[in-house]
Amino acid sequence: MTDPLPPLSADAGRSNAPRPADIRTAARELETTFLAEMLKSAGFGTQENSFSGGPGERQFASFQREAVAREMVEAGGIGLTAAFVEAMMEKADDG
Repeated sequence: MTDPLPPLSADAGRSNAPRPADIRTAARELETTFLAEMLKSAGFGTQENSFSGGPGERQFASFQREAVAREMVEAGGIGLTAAFVEAMMEKADDG
């Protein structure tokens, strides 16, 4: 079994608080994942008619949903990124 913890580096005693840019990136990824799941639940990317692509289209629909969700977040999203950033910054300040 592999060790899940990274090895300690020479500067392990220094503050390892996450940087605000890293927190914002993580928050954007969380909102992207959330929106992709909501698009999936809404049926986005599924097409059942004579022009549908069959099994291949269904297999690649997740890539389309993720791309659309990422663009939605880039355009401002639904406000989850800001909420996630705030929550993560509070947690970082507590630790």
